[in-house]
Amino acid sequence: MLRLPTQFTYYRPTTVEEAVKIAADHGPDSMYVAGGTDLYPNMKRRQQQPKHVISLSAIGVLRERSGDAKSGYTLGAMTTLAEIEHDAALAETHRAVVDAATSISTPLLRNMGTIGGNLLLDTRCNYYDQNYEWRESINFCMKCDGDTCWVAPSSPRCWAVQSSDSVPVLTAMGAEVTLVGPEGERRIPASDLYHDDGIQFTNKKRGEILTKVHLPATNGWRASYRKLRRRDSFDFPVLGIGACLWFDGDTVTRAEIRIGGAGSYAIPATKTVEMITGQKLTKGNAATDELLRAASQEAFKPTRAMDNTDHEASWRKKMAPIFVRRAIEDCL
Repeated sequence: MLRLPTQFTYYRPTTVEEAVKIAADHGPDSMYVAGGTDLYPNMKRRQQQPKHVISLSAIGVLRERSGDAKSGYTLGAMTTLAEIEHDAALAETHRAVVDAATSISTPLLRNMGTIGGNLLLDTRCNYYDQNYEWRESINFCMKCDGDTCWVAPSSPRCWAVQSSDSVPVLTAMGAEVTLVGPEGERRIPASDLYHDDGIQFTNKKRGEILTKVHLPATNGWRASYRKLRRRDSFDFPVLGIGACLWFDGDTVTRAEIRIGGAGSYAIPATKTVEMITGQKLTKGNAATDELLRAASQEAFKPTRAMDNTDHEASWRKKMAPIFVRRAIEDCL
């Protein structure tokens, strides 16, 4: 059994300001922990070894929720995935968010895991998510303790993959996040939080806490989430497709589609979006079927499936157009 290292100090502040100060005092040796379902396993495998662990569990404001369908919902970052899963009002208006949360892991871990933690989930890789001795046997990897990305040994960058279920759908629907740190508070689009790199995969500044997730008002859009994995529970996505379509009648006025599980960030399906925007889409219509077949096939090229997660990379890439089409059809 892997055990947590004992050489760290645990803090449990009761305000955001107190947590930010503790992090500022200890700099890069400190890390925040929400539900712990990602950080603690990483610490057990010695992938992350903070000397100061700052728990956010006692900060009440991070569990607050507010809003409605007309104004949009605000979720405190410590809202658990289980709370989202069982929120009937949210399911009525933001079904895709509930679907994504429900698909994560198992009931036990959803009771602990949080929406903020899932948005900041560490990127994953077959060569990184192993115990210390396994990683030592291959001389480690670029993401932790080594110099080589074993997925692409000649590459100057790390190709660890974004494996969050909430990221594709929240970035597709235009959700925003609030961050609080030593320099104050800022609110940014969720899509601006991420960076295409397996190591520096977010643009969160040192010491910042993700405090709130802002879901947009329901104003003519429909969203969906489709997930590909080996088992129907527990597994991370090897593809996670978030789609959001804005309509005027049956005509798509705007669209956003993000491909998760296939790159270090949720990849935009730009060409697919271009092909369906301005078009009339009707379920069961022959012209719609032909358009979606052609448009979804354009998701094949940007899907950068590599040997960094479950299933063969070539098969995952072939499945991308299929799941993109299903996600679009779910919005009709």
